[in-house]
Amino acid sequence: MSPWATASPCSRRPPRPPPDFVAGHVIFGVSMVCVCVSCVATSSTRFVLISENSALPEGSSPRSPAPFTTSAVRILLTLPVLAALVTWAWGITLLAGGGGGAPAGRFTAGHVMVGLALVCTCLIGLVASILRQIQNTYAPRERVIWPVVAAALGAVGVILGLIVVAGHDRSAQLSAGFVLVGLGLVCWSILSKVLLLALVWRRAAPLANRVPLIPVGTALLCLFLMAFLFESDDSGVIVAARVLTGLGAICFSLFSIVSILESGTSGSDHEASTTTR
Repeated sequence: MSPWATASPCSRRPPRPPPDFVAGHVIFGVSMVCVCVSCVATSSTRFVLISENSALPEGSSPRSPAPFTTSAVRILLTLPVLAALVTWAWGITLLAGGGGGAPAGRFTAGHVMVGLALVCTCLIGLVASILRQIQNTYAPRERVIWPVVAAALGAVGVILGLIVVAGHDRSAQLSAGFVLVGLGLVCWSILSKVLLLALVWRRAAPLANRVPLIPVGTALLCLFLMAFLFESDDSGVIVAARVLTGLGAICFSLFSIVSILESGTSGSDHEASTTTR
């Protein structure tokens, strides 16, 4: 009797093809980023209070009545943290050899999930900065903590991506490395919002109007990489080139958001400098 006759249907099932395996994980990781972005959008519904609180003297008491309830603040901070933890855990599991699928699929999906986890972690700092400035509980140390964390996460994505590209021996690794570099650039685009909020909070920042140039630079880098990959003879990197096109569009959309943010906070910056004089 053939050994397949006694095997269960699950044991006879072949491994899921790498494209389907990678696509499923990417969709899940992007949904986790969407959870974090929704928290940013919800926190920004009281954005006008940031300029009002910024005009108050340092050490002033939290805003009363609070714009958000204690439960709402906890939920808005907890959701992106959970999304980041789940994405980190899943990405590390794939890179460690778990999670099923073929080795090539796990390699690509794991590195993309790590890159998306970096983006989710950056968005935690953005949500925290917006919420604390709206609540008027933004501490002086947070001027340094959140921008440094966002900058470091972007550097991790770019450096790790370059390491993968330098050590590749097949197209799947090369593609994953370039996508990871693009996600690191997205982290630096998010850094522009976190940095701008820190710069204009209760002090004059003449260079704040230069911050929107950060997402412009990251968008151009993504597009340069995209053009470089489209010129390659390796068909395996065409997917990475298309992904970098989308990531460049995300960076450029963040430029418009940061420009609006800079325009909205420039008035409070002027008031703060006038009060100081």
